[in-house]
Amino acid sequence: MLYDKDIRDPLFDYLEENFGKIRVIDEKQLGKSTRADMFMVTEEEFIGIEIKSDADTYTRLQMQTKGYDAYCDRNYIVVGNRHRKHVAEHVPEYWGIILVEYHQNQVLFQLVREANENPKWKPDKQLSLLWRQELDHILHKYKLPKYKQKARSYIIGRMLKKMEYGMLKKAACYELFERDYTKY
Repeated sequence: MLYDKDIRDPLFDYLEENFGKIRVIDEKQLGKSTRADMFMVTEEEFIGIEIKSDADTYTRLQMQTKGYDAYCDRNYIVVGNRHRKHVAEHVPEYWGIILVEYHQNQVLFQLVREANENPKWKPDKQLSLLWRQELDHILHKYKLPKYKQKARSYIIGRMLKKMEYGMLKKAACYELFERDYTKY
């Protein structure tokens, strides 16, 4: 039986091997009601990863998928053998599925289903993951007004109106790659 703690470190290695340049944020809060087990940033997208070890149940998964879907471009669920047969019934068809097994003293991963683009992500939710200083960096880079006395939600709304979202998302990914938790 594999537990969450047995899966996390080997999963980091698997993700790095299969996705290239990434930054993984462990236990990332997505809104008020969902905490992503892993939130992965690539150079162009946000990817959510939910871990359901052999010891877990599906009790909160329906609520969790809504949170992941609002913030992430793609999502994966990582499951142990206990959930192998029924996991596809519990996540949307565009979610990817990764199976984790313990075999010959090794934790092994197998991609069962590739994640497709999530049709429910929201640009304003994605940008809300950035800190005020990171939003300021983007405003400065693209020579937009600073909006010093305005709330983050106002700034995000203005950015979405003034910039093409593909460019804005790349800038957001860059900021998350460069985030320094010791600085703020």
